[in-house]
Amino acid sequence: MIRYIAKPLSLFLIFSFMLLDFTAITAKAGLIGTEAVINTLQGETSRSRITNFLDRQDVQKSFLEKGTDPIQAKKRVASLTDQEVSQICKVLDQLPAGGDGVGTVVGAVVLVFLVLLLTDILGLTHVFPFVKHTK
Repeated sequence: MIRYIAKPLSLFLIFSFMLLDFTAITAKAGLIGTEAVINTLQGETSRSRITNFLDRQDVQKSFLEKGTDPIQAKKRVASLTDQEVSQICKVLDQLPAGGDGVGTVVGAVVLVFLVLLLTDILGLTHVFPFVKHTK
């Protein structure tokens, strides 16, 4: 009885083993350059910076005023290439810190006031009536 079961079983096992693929999958390891790691980290940092910028309430309000969905904008930022993300970050770096440039205007007005006051005190101009000239 064992011979009766053993022969078909052995043929089935031989056929099964022939169908199996015993090729070894090799892993290819290599050195990763420092620049590649830095570029990857900068890309992730830049994307998170843009996402944080898009999460601001004033930015979302501006999107809604212009008829753009903020969620759709975030999806589009996620699909940008690393080069495009770095260009956007460069533009963000050039924006004024206050967002509307009021601090720059106030600083310029104060500087002009101080220059005119100094020249008025030295007697070179007569702009301000509260400065007493000694002539």
